[in-house]
Amino acid sequence: MGVNPAAPRAAPLPAPPAPLPAAVLAVDAGNSKTDAALIGADGTVLGTGRSGGFQPPRTGVGAAVDVLGQAVAQAAEAAGLRPGGPYAGQVSACLANADLPVEERRLAEAIGARGWGTAAEVRNDTFAVLRAGLTAPGAPYGVAVVCGAGINCVGVAPDGRTARFPALGRISGDWGGGSGLAGEALWWAARAEDGRGGPTGLASAVPAHFGFATMAGLIEALHLGTVAHERTHELVPVLFAVAAAGDPVASAVVERQAREVVAMASVALARLGMLGEEVPVLLGGGVLAAGHPQLNGAIEAGLAEVAPRARVSVVVAPPVLGAGLLGLDAVGAPPEAYGKLRAHFG
Repeated sequence: MGVNPAAPRAAPLPAPPAPLPAAVLAVDAGNSKTDAALIGADGTVLGTGRSGGFQPPRTGVGAAVDVLGQAVAQAAEAAGLRPGGPYAGQVSACLANADLPVEERRLAEAIGARGWGTAAEVRNDTFAVLRAGLTAPGAPYGVAVVCGAGINCVGVAPDGRTARFPALGRISGDWGGGSGLAGEALWWAARAEDGRGGPTGLASAVPAHFGFATMAGLIEALHLGTVAHERTHELVPVLFAVAAAGDPVASAVVERQAREVVAMASVALARLGMLGEEVPVLLGGGVLAAGHPQLNGAIEAGLAEVAPRARVSVVVAPPVLGAGLLGLDAVGAPPEAYGKLRAHFG
């Protein structure tokens, strides 16, 4: 029987998609820096990258995501990958300034449009600290308070319910964080020098840090731009040093910061019905991870009064670890992958 030349030929089967280089692209972005890591399905870190701060309220979403892209490009290069992506099946991004659910959705859309992965999930950076600090198997739960440039808190119940704060500064009732503490140090030092406030060692220690003999000289330099205002964050360790020396004014500022951390954590616990339960309370961010005994001791004492069964600990691991662990959760990674990833980040 002859072959009919006009008979339709079966279309060739499409080639299977090439496997993606990584299971997870983890991104942690704060106000001052961004970290990215490409992670294999077995928890192996294939490449990492770092870029500048993530500040969409100041730069706009597009420019802010460009900063993330710089860290992602470095991670891809370190992993030996060609530019462009997709690099991973899951993008797990934990970002400062993603304070409201609507902001998380918009940022997820913007990151998804970059094509770095086939799926993208964005959370506030407090979730990275919470996940990084939890080592027990099972669904992550507990409370994390982050005190870095600003201050924020998140709580997660075993059933997945969350308790969050807008964390938008004074308009949402927040006080403290590195920026706020530096501002307090300046304020009290200025008033001590000109007589509107009581005496404090801040009056000499604050200007001395920048090489000035008086607050008047420093105030003028900050006003005229001779000293960049961004450098005022350097005053946070100065404040803690003066407080540790017994200065009552500086100590009062530190104690107020402790009360703010306790208030956020205890409210989150109460909202989730966990105030009387044995639950981890994790402290992270530059101010809390620095381990100032006066601050952290006051936080532990304050929480012991309102949540006596809470287990307080400080998270010193980089938050990108938490973003990576959340990504492994999303892709259903095997248990050994978590240990390998933790071991990489110490």
